[in-house]
Amino acid sequence: MTNQRVHHLNCGTMTPLAAAPMVAHVLLVERDEGLLLVDTGFGTTDLQQPRRLGQPFRAVVRPVLDPAETATARITALGLDPADVTDIVLTHLDLDHVGGIGDFPRARVHVHTTELEAALHPTLREKARYVAGQWSHDPTWVRHREGGDAWFGLESVAAVGDEVLIVPLHGHSRGHSGVAVRRPDGHWLLHAGDAYFHTDEKRTPPTCPRALRAFQTVLAHADKVRRANADRVRELHAGHAGEVTVFSAHDASELAALQG
Repeated sequence: MTNQRVHHLNCGTMTPLAAAPMVAHVLLVERDEGLLLVDTGFGTTDLQQPRRLGQPFRAVVRPVLDPAETATARITALGLDPADVTDIVLTHLDLDHVGGIGDFPRARVHVHTTELEAALHPTLREKARYVAGQWSHDPTWVRHREGGDAWFGLESVAAVGDEVLIVPLHGHSRGHSGVAVRRPDGHWLLHAGDAYFHTDEKRTPPTCPRALRAFQTVLAHADKVRRANADRVRELHAGHAGEVTVFSAHDASELAALQG
């Protein structure tokens, strides 16, 4: 096992009118072979050109777009060099998860192949969720496919090195996935992306504020599939809490607990 350290970062505060403030929960993994990010939040070009995020998104989600919250700024504040980021692993390519990849032009960008196809060749309905300008620098894409091993009962995971896995959790978007990272002590972290939005959705029975529940349904590429995968994440949390810590991309309380 490599000598690694994991940091939990907020790379994009959002203040929707109908819900509590949200974060863009990003993982930074220090490894012997270089830095690895899980998601990136908003990037510097998003701050310079906020119109590219689209008026509907900005009006509903109301991103703060604080320069101190970009992944490059967060990495620098930790005393590390953003140029040392060698790999970025994405849960999906929605604009609030992938905006920062252009700040790391030499990094390999790992993503489920179904999600990459959706972003590169979106249907009419999918076009609003993807901003092609965020990858106009022609990143080095690394496609990951179905068919790998099982991980705590979740099928077809794909390995990104020895301690990072892409776990298919489709539904929110066409190829949405979770990303699992194993800490040096053997405990796993599962960044569940947008498989759920509110921490109480991990409870049995799950609960979620009405507006946020409706928001998830509207955004879903395939809501029945999304809800089935949310159930699988809930079962993982209930059955393996001592081995896996599950968190979502946007719940601020989960980020605060893991930073504490």
